[in-house]
Amino acid sequence: MTIPSLTDLHGRLGRCFVTGGGGFLGTEIVRQLREAGCEVTSGSRRRYPHVEALGAASVVLDVRDAAAVRAALEGHTTVFHTAAIPGAFGPRELFWSANVDGTQNVLDACKAIGVSRLIHTSSPSVVFDGHDHREATAASTDYPERFLSPYPESKAEAERRVLAERELPVVALRPHLIVGPGDPNLLPRLIARARQRRLAVVGHGTNRVSLSDVRNAASAHLQAASTLAPGAPHQGRAYFVNQRESVVLWDWIATILDAAGAPRPARRVSPGTAYRIGAVLESAWKLLRLGGEPPMTRFIAQQLALDHTYSLAEAERDFGYVERWSLQECTASIVAALEQPAG
Repeated sequence: MTIPSLTDLHGRLGRCFVTGGGGFLGTEIVRQLREAGCEVTSGSRRRYPHVEALGAASVVLDVRDAAAVRAALEGHTTVFHTAAIPGAFGPRELFWSANVDGTQNVLDACKAIGVSRLIHTSSPSVVFDGHDHREATAASTDYPERFLSPYPESKAEAERRVLAERELPVVALRPHLIVGPGDPNLLPRLIARARQRRLAVVGHGTNRVSLSDVRNAASAHLQAASTLAPGAPHQGRAYFVNQRESVVLWDWIATILDAAGAPRPARRVSPGTAYRIGAVLESAWKLLRLGGEPPMTRFIAQQLALDHTYSLAEAERDFGYVERWSLQECTASIVAALEQPAG
């Protein structure tokens, strides 16, 4: 499908730099930029042969190193900042150093070397307040006073700093639950827990959520970048980007588990019980200094039980966002990948 706003993208964006270009979203952004004929450099904490195979230059980069960030961004016109530490649990300083200090380093470098535009990857979790969100917009939501996890807290602070910028054209995009074939995080964890018989439905199982096909999430970044300039309607603003249609979360998970040959969850727990279990496990993990994440946290308990649906109206109005792949196409691509025989 041809998106009119992406015509002559190379001529408008110039040389592009993608932080976290080896990640799930970052790789797709690199892919689409290369397909549009753009010159691209990917910066990640290690080299990724699959990114270099797309024809992108590659540098090893830790965004926490301010000098290295500035040196890497030299000569680039457009920056897509996707690099971040994800997760629902862990030391606050880890998330803060990468997600806040790292973003500040990217922002400072962009201004110092005269980058033309910065597209920052944020998250809907920055406005998650423990209540249902139904077709929420950026205008109808705000940062909460309290966060249950250092990840959304750090991403909220990073977004605040980006949107406070007045010299450099910036925009923040909030893709929700990025999925697709090759997803290294969300779907593999769900499938693994289901196979271990450790997955339970939280709540009534009827809550609706918005998903983001990784291809649409990447396309939204390119579409926002294509017209981002001083005075543009989306300059200095945040936008939700996700599939137009939402899903009943636990029904959709069942479809994915069926395709993977994994059992559907047989147990159900109330949101309150899941929340209390998460609080106990968080305390145990901290006290005993256990590695990894607890099997349940307060943040995850609420995420699994509540509605999280977001409107595309603002993105469509301000930078002409167009959904390129439907929810049905998104789900079908995942199911097809899961049903393929191993090897």
